[in-house]
Amino acid sequence: MLAIRLPKEIEKRLDALSKETGRTKSFYVREAILEHLDDLEDIYLAEQRLADIQAGRVKTIPLEEVMKEYGMVD
Repeated sequence: MLAIRLPKEIEKRLDALSKETGRTKSFYVREAILEHLDDLEDIYLAEQRLADIQAGRVKTIPLEEVMKEYGMVD
């Protein structure tokens, strides 16, 4: 169970959409979360990896080396 507060304008838009389509507001909130959760997780992971690289905790490998190792060089 999750309870959230939305700005009044968003609540009005959500309410109107719900009434126009016959679906619940919860349906649309759930759809919006599912649609964007993967993106938010990817952004968080990328930020963490960048911080690790900048702090020297992770070694990077130049693309040229990877391509050479896997025989992808012309």
